[in-house]
Amino acid sequence: MSNVVLITGAAGWLGGLLARALKEDAMTPNLQLILADVVEPTAPADVDTVAIKIDLTDELQVEALFNTRLGFPDTVYCLHGIMSRGSEDDFDFGLKVNVGSVRLLLDTIRQKQHPSGRLIKFVFTSSLAVYGGPLPDLITSSTIATPESAYGLGKLTSELFINEYTRRGFIDGRILRLPTIVVRPGPPSLATSAFISAIIREPLQGLEATCPIGDSLDSSALDLPLWLASSQVTIANLVHAKHIPAELFPPHTRVVCLPGFTATVRDEILALGKVSGKGALALIKFKDDPVNRRVVSSWPSKFDNTYALNLGFNVDKGGMEPIIWRFQREL
Repeated sequence: MSNVVLITGAAGWLGGLLARALKEDAMTPNLQLILADVVEPTAPADVDTVAIKIDLTDELQVEALFNTRLGFPDTVYCLHGIMSRGSEDDFDFGLKVNVGSVRLLLDTIRQKQHPSGRLIKFVFTSSLAVYGGPLPDLITSSTIATPESAYGLGKLTSELFINEYTRRGFIDGRILRLPTIVVRPGPPSLATSAFISAIIREPLQGLEATCPIGDSLDSSALDLPLWLASSQVTIANLVHAKHIPAELFPPHTRVVCLPGFTATVRDEILALGKVSGKGALALIKFKDDPVNRRVVSSWPSKFDNTYALNLGFNVDKGGMEPIIWRFQREL
C-alpha cells in the first residue's frame, strides 16, 4: 500500500519535525513525501521526496501538487497559514491564505479524487484562536466557537469547509485544534503567541526577550493562563491523527481539541528561574502590548481532554519544567 504524504507549510519548524516523525513511524511504511511551502522545504534523509516552492493561493500551482512523479497523495497535512498577528494586521491577505488556499486544496481533491477511489485523509491544524467571548471555565467538544481575531475567523471558516467536505464524502477530514506549542526554536514568528516561547528560548541562550504582557515581574497581568503543549507531544499527536479509524469520530464533526495543560505566564517565568537561575529572569524585558494582550486573553486556557485521550492522543505531564529542561538540553 502506498504512503504518499503531502505536507503544506513543510519548510516551517512544525512541518520539518512532522516529516522526520513520519519517517520513523512504523505505521507509515514505504513513506514518500511531497513537501510544499513558499520557500523550498528541506527533505529528510533517506525518504523519496518531492520538495516544491509554491504559492498555495495559485490554482494551477496547487493542482501541480497532485501531479508529481509520486502520484496522488494518500494523506494531506495542511499546516500552512498566516499567523495570528500577521492575520490581524493584514486582514485580506490573512483570509486569502488561511481560507482561500485551504479551499483550493479541498476543491482540487474533490475534483480529482484518489485513483483507488478511497478518501484522502486531510489533517488540518487549527487553533484555540477559534474561541472568544464569554467562555465556560472548561472547554468541551460542544463549546461554541466565536473567534475574536482574524486568525481565529480564518481557522474556523476552514474547519467548516473540512467538516462539510467530509460529510459529503469528498475527503476524510481530521481537524486538530492545537494548544500553544512551547518551546518553539528559531526566531520569533508573527504569531501573537510568539512571546510564550521567546521568554524561555532567548534567556536560555543568554539573549534578551520581550514579554508583551504586564510591565514587571510583579505585574498581576502575568497571571494570564495559557493552554500549552510541548512540540514532542504535538508531533506525536499529528502522526497519530492519520491512523484513527474514521468511524471513531462522531458524524457531525471532525474537530478534536488536542490535549494540553494550563500554565500562566508567571508559571513559565518561575519554571525558567528554577531551571536556569535568576540571571535568565533578568533577561526578560516587559513592554505591555494592548493588542497582543487582548487577543491572547480571548483564548481559553482549560479544556476537557477526555475525548482526545479516548481517541488515543497524548498529553504532557509535569507542567513547564520538564519542557524547559528538555529544550535546554537540545540547545
